[in-house]
Amino acid sequence: MPTTTIDGHVISIDNEGFLTDPDEWSEDLGKSLAAQIGVDLTDEHWRAIRFVRSDFVEQGETATLRRIGVVGGIPVKTMFALFPQKPAKKLAYVAGLPKPHGCV
Repeated sequence: MPTTTIDGHVISIDNEGFLTDPDEWSEDLGKSLAAQIGVDLTDEHWRAIRFVRSDFVEQGETATLRRIGVVGGIPVKTMFALFPQKPAKKLAYVAGLPKPHGCV
């Protein structure tokens, strides 16, 4: 499994750069990952991050955009404002989770 170092954090990643072990994630690492994709984290971002991380523990897979909207209560429009263009994929990346099924 390939690894990379981001701001002093050595992490295991897949061929697309997503963490392969969600337990390696920390809020500091999340901030670094967000900065890499040009996202400045706000309280609203953290709400989404915390939802997908807790949902991952319960469900065993990364939440889709639809699930984030329905179960997480974060409207799709808001998600696109927080994580432009590919919100579910970018959110999963920042949250240290696998890419959601159905994302290209």
